[in-house]
Amino acid sequence: MSYQEVYEKWLNSPVLDEEAKAELRGIDEEEKKDRFDSYLKFGTAGLRGLLGIGSRRMNIYTVRLATQAIANVILNEGDAARERGVAVAYDCRIMSREFAEEVCSVFAANKIKSFCFNSLRPTPELSFAVRELSCFAGINITASHNPKEYNGYKVYWSDGAQIEEKQADAILSFMNSLDIFEDVKIADAKTTANYKTELGEDFDDKYLEKVLAQRINAEVINEEKDMKIVYTPFHGTGYRLVPEILRRAGFENVICVEEQMIPDGRFPTVKSPNPENKKSFEMAIKLAEKTGSELVIGTDPDADRVGVCVRDDKGEFVPLTGNQTGAILLEYLINARRHNGTLPKNACVVKTIVTSELGTRICEKNGVSIMNVLTGFKFIGEKMEMFEKTGEYTYLFGYEESYGCLIGDYARDKDAVVASMMICETAAFYAKQGKTLWNALKEIFKKYGYHSESVFNISMAGVGALEKMQKFMKNLREHPAEKIGGIKVGEVLDFSEGIWGLPKSNVLYYRLVENSVVVVRPSGTEPKIKVYFMTNGKTREEAESRVEALRKDFCKQID
Repeated sequence: MSYQEVYEKWLNSPVLDEEAKAELRGIDEEEKKDRFDSYLKFGTAGLRGLLGIGSRRMNIYTVRLATQAIANVILNEGDAARERGVAVAYDCRIMSREFAEEVCSVFAANKIKSFCFNSLRPTPELSFAVRELSCFAGINITASHNPKEYNGYKVYWSDGAQIEEKQADAILSFMNSLDIFEDVKIADAKTTANYKTELGEDFDDKYLEKVLAQRINAEVINEEKDMKIVYTPFHGTGYRLVPEILRRAGFENVICVEEQMIPDGRFPTVKSPNPENKKSFEMAIKLAEKTGSELVIGTDPDADRVGVCVRDDKGEFVPLTGNQTGAILLEYLINARRHNGTLPKNACVVKTIVTSELGTRICEKNGVSIMNVLTGFKFIGEKMEMFEKTGEYTYLFGYEESYGCLIGDYARDKDAVVASMMICETAAFYAKQGKTLWNALKEIFKKYGYHSESVFNISMAGVGALEKMQKFMKNLREHPAEKIGGIKVGEVLDFSEGIWGLPKSNVLYYRLVENSVVVVRPSGTEPKIKVYFMTNGKTREEAESRVEALRKDFCKQID
């Protein structure tokens, strides 16, 4: 069907209310094409898109369609799968609660149980719930750190990790075969209640018990319990459980940014609820300056990623990158667990291919195994599952450059709740020595070499974004770079061919002769190409100037 035909179908559907139809009548031709030229792409990241009426928008109809497709997959597995049911969670975003209610309604109409949280919860608790309750699947309504205009639909499978390609394909196949209005089943409120179990604070206790168990050194926390910690959830789901886990861990001086402790999907006090953006921390840093805190932490709207700001040598607050925070935690975890005798002999760290090689250096010098996986925490989750089955390795730590990590094996997704606790424990450890996390980072660079990284985004927004991204990657493959930033390209690894024992993926990996790396990959959740630059040097200045030269030259070559 053409976009005009799809538009007319929606406009004339008896399912749509008058308010929705009025919205459609008010859009111009370009907007009409953008909303109706296809359906939201469903992949291993589930759904994510702008809120609004249309086949390429997040709304109750696209949510119902995806849910009916998942219901069909579950029904094909038989009564046991139906009884195991689906865990459902949601964040603070506009329409998140309503979408979660629609999900439970569709499952109930298909006689499938749901276990839905009674209010917004962190993404990692959803992953934990799938495992704890032995659910067949899990669904979380969230768009993570995207702008307020977005919402999304993350799908998890029985292992607690986000779905793999084969599961996404099965769901997509059903979505393509279903009529969005005629083939979706919806239950009334009474029927939905019969199939839905509500999860409340008693379930939070089970989750927090697992998180608290990851604490390594309660004694050092007790000695530094008065350490000032400024925290902000950016109006998101961390507002309750992050302060609570810090309190249970033993910290008594957690100072919250009160204006940002109010859950609000409009994110009124920040331009972006993204912990990668220092501007998001403006209010928190002002509070830290006022209270004399050395540490600021902030979690994104669904509390799976955490950002950290610390004072530098000049006493000014600077943000740590995800790579730097990961390295600090990794160094502390290895040494703290070795010191108390709990470091497994077969300990293994898992990181993504776009995450700094500083982690590799740390593991190599400490006799700890490390593995690389494709971008996306589900691939780290796959390794965790494999370790659990084979016993060949014991999972120690998994992290990625995009500010996400997981300590412990109770979940299969990154967790800002446990990360916040361990960042504070690590800060307490160094505070006892009269040091800060900035001092810790400098010691790591001195010990393992200075590493610098940068990420550049090439926007492909608008109609035909997917085709633009495919054309861009095709052009790079047909015209491989010989030098980047004046450094010779040693080899170009094409992950679409399947290498390193990893699944095939549309990723190009440039290995340069001077221990530098450039990685190019289309984003799985947004219409853009992401380019990662990683290098190192003997000094900070050398490494940073080298990574900037790589970035400038690569951008020049693609203009």
